[in-house]
Amino acid sequence: MPDVRYTLKQGLAQLREAQVPSFTLAAELLLLHVLGRNRAWIYAHPEQEISDIDAARFFALIARRTNGEPTQHLTGKQEFWGLEFEVTPDVLIPRPETEHVIEVALDRLAVRELRAGRKQTLTGEGLQIADIGTGSGCIAIALAKELPGATIYATDISSAALAVAQRNTTRHFVSDRIRLLECNLLNGFIDCGQANTGLSVAPNVEHGSRIKEHGSHSFDLIASNPPYIGRREAATLMREVRDHEPVIALYGGEEGYELYADLIAQAAAHLKTSGILVLELGHNSLPAVQPLLDAPTWTNVAVTNDLAGIPRVLAAERL
Repeated sequence: MPDVRYTLKQGLAQLREAQVPSFTLAAELLLLHVLGRNRAWIYAHPEQEISDIDAARFFALIARRTNGEPTQHLTGKQEFWGLEFEVTPDVLIPRPETEHVIEVALDRLAVRELRAGRKQTLTGEGLQIADIGTGSGCIAIALAKELPGATIYATDISSAALAVAQRNTTRHFVSDRIRLLECNLLNGFIDCGQANTGLSVAPNVEHGSRIKEHGSHSFDLIASNPPYIGRREAATLMREVRDHEPVIALYGGEEGYELYADLIAQAAAHLKTSGILVLELGHNSLPAVQPLLDAPTWTNVAVTNDLAGIPRVLAAERL
């Protein structure tokens, strides 16, 4: 029977020859997945024999990875904000750059508390938050973990994605604080105007439910990582992305930024005064999106770059 060192070395060599990105990490993750071990164990037991069945499973996954299937689809998981999420081909694989959305949202909420003269220990008590285009639920769940007192609504147009998000809310014990709604953007919420009845969830989404907040603006925070890749860019994408991630979560239109106008307009209608909007951006979408926040509705507009220096998060407050 082969041992750990030999098996890992062979798998790594196959991925390298196929020019798979991050081939060392991919080989490690696939072997960890097959053996049910952690990285420390693998490197502490290089001479441990592996059963022929496990070796065959590992090399079958290696073959699929060389053919372009993402490692996360093969293992069924991806880490985000220090939490492990189930991922499938029905949802976008959470990216490290999306963690900037969480950072900016928490920073903005903390600053708002400071301005209001309230204590800086932010638990989210009483906050109403919406995550638009939730996918795997990673943004909503990360915020639920950081803000245990908040109520969070997570929307997605894909019922298959919402099924994954539901399993992730259960996995992380936040299903009682996150309500999942199948709708496009914020269309699942009905603006009840000045009738002091707040925002009700559309009957075809969740029957008879209401957000218990007076007035027509109900959310303290709206966060979103919307589809932002242009269809004209499809040929430039890595095959792992182009061929295996959900089209509905990737493309925001021919140019990529088409969804932002509707999203920002709807956010203006559904945020409280001083409510915060936090949006992830595509690598080249800032020039098209930032002017949408030039309206008198918005203030304190700011851009946050990711670690590669790319404008990644756009945030603003509703006046």
